[in-house]
Amino acid sequence: MRIRELFCWLACVVSLGAPASAQSVQEIVNKAPNGLAQTPPMGWNSWNKFACNITEATVRATADAMVASGMRDAGYEYVVIDDCWHGARDADGFITADAQKFPSGIKALADYVHSKGLKFGIYSDAGRLTCGGRPGSQGHEYQDALTYARWGVDYLKYDWCNTGDRNAKEAYALMAHALRQSGRPIVFSMCEWGTAKPGLWAQNVGNLWRTTGDIWDSFAKNDKAHDWAHPVLSIVDQNEPLWQYAGPGHWNDPDMLEVGNGGMTTAEYRSHFSLWAMMAAPLMAGNDIANMDEATRSILLNKDVIAVDQDTLGIQGRRVAKDGDKEVWVKPLTGGGRAVLLFNRGELPVRIQATADHVGIPATQRAKVRDLWAHRDMPRWKGSLEAEVEPRGVAMFRVGP
Repeated sequence: MRIRELFCWLACVVSLGAPASAQSVQEIVNKAPNGLAQTPPMGWNSWNKFACNITEATVRATADAMVASGMRDAGYEYVVIDDCWHGARDADGFITADAQKFPSGIKALADYVHSKGLKFGIYSDAGRLTCGGRPGSQGHEYQDALTYARWGVDYLKYDWCNTGDRNAKEAYALMAHALRQSGRPIVFSMCEWGTAKPGLWAQNVGNLWRTTGDIWDSFAKNDKAHDWAHPVLSIVDQNEPLWQYAGPGHWNDPDMLEVGNGGMTTAEYRSHFSLWAMMAAPLMAGNDIANMDEATRSILLNKDVIAVDQDTLGIQGRRVAKDGDKEVWVKPLTGGGRAVLLFNRGELPVRIQATADHVGIPATQRAKVRDLWAHRDMPRWKGSLEAEVEPRGVAMFRVGP
């Protein structure tokens, strides 16, 4: 064992209380939340658009575009590099960056992102290798956490490829503890695809956890070549029943946004974005921000819808009524208000109504009503909301004070 690896191992043992303590890493981590991500994280992740074709230049251009487009001011704060940034480990086992893709190094890139008033995120894996075949963090958790802290990392996405027979609870608690011991606050995004049902145990381990396999840039069609990938409707139906596990500091994650990547219509992308906001999901854009069109910009920068997602009450909205392709969703908001979504899953226009029983606001309460996509105030609440909803589209409202 090399000197630095021995040092990291000893630090781990001491921090856990040595043999005198009967507490496991899981028990120590479970004692208290890390205090981060009190609202669902917002930002950008490189994977959905660029996959392994990610470079330092692309990340810098994206950070610039997040500022110029108004996304930073709308709440998008994390710039996250996904898989394939890694180079080899050095002689002491510390991870390095791919020198061809990131010639200035990760620390310099993080400093650039920070200079734009943004935060910086990175990716690793609980296995021996990442999903893209780069070095994973298994056996190097404390070294990697320390490296990330030294680089100025603010957010870690931690995947679940090549993990063999590892126990997910143990593996994620170990990295959570390593991050806490690093001396830097780092949001922990757990990406084991919901297989181990993290909603049942990860409230103080991760700040967000994936609830499904990867998203596919499609509204309803499966990707035959990749059976782990799911269209929007499939992910919605898997994530919606888990609403009771979400809250400030610990969120269900139905995966990153596909808005603007070309596989859906504008109406479908509006639905995708609206449903993620109703589910209090992290809003991690996954498109080419530096070259997005006006339709994409209008969706990602809808501050009325973003406000629903970022509401500090932190309750995940859910489906309260369904009649064939017609659905009504409701999300309680701070101050007694409600976000109401009328969702048409079908391929024909339909008229959808939400009643006082659905919304939970009495018909006698003269609450304000705002249409969140038309950006206009409506007549005051009289006990119901009704709208003609386009195919695979939504109408979305805020009802309340």
